[in-house]
Amino acid sequence: MYILLTFILSMLIWVIFSGLLDAFHLTLGVVSSILVSVFSSRILFPNHTSSMGSLAAQSLRFIPYFIWLMKEIIVSNFHVLYLALFPGAMKHVQPSIVKFKLGLKSESARYLLANSITLTPGTVSVQIKGDELWVHSISQKTTESLEGDMEKRVARVFGESLTNS
Repeated sequence: MYILLTFILSMLIWVIFSGLLDAFHLTLGVVSSILVSVFSSRILFPNHTSSMGSLAAQSLRFIPYFIWLMKEIIVSNFHVLYLALFPGAMKHVQPSIVKFKLGLKSESARYLLANSITLTPGTVSVQIKGDELWVHSISQKTTESLEGDMEKRVARVFGESLTNS
């Protein structure tokens, strides 16, 4: 059942991002989604003792997070574009590595947080060591945005309460 749920999610993402609904592309999507499902269902759903209802609820909680993340990626793109195109913006470029104490319990939640940070322009997750996350940030503004509510939103997706809040 976990493989089936992973397949459905993968196929849905394929259709949304490709936007191509002809037989050739749908076949590619099905084959790709099957491969992803077979090899990564344990990564996406590591707790195989959960009921399918709770997994479906988790999948549904991911949708608002995904929409919020896309907005954050767009906002960060404009900030990095500003830093790159305007000569006076160089004074705002202040690369730094920042260490955060994580309150997320599960590996999957930490993985989603680290990848979400890396997907956001101007930041790269460097390392997760124990309950600490190290992030490279291009400017003070991107550093401040890291202290926002991304971790709280990831915790909500996984139904966790943060241990450091």
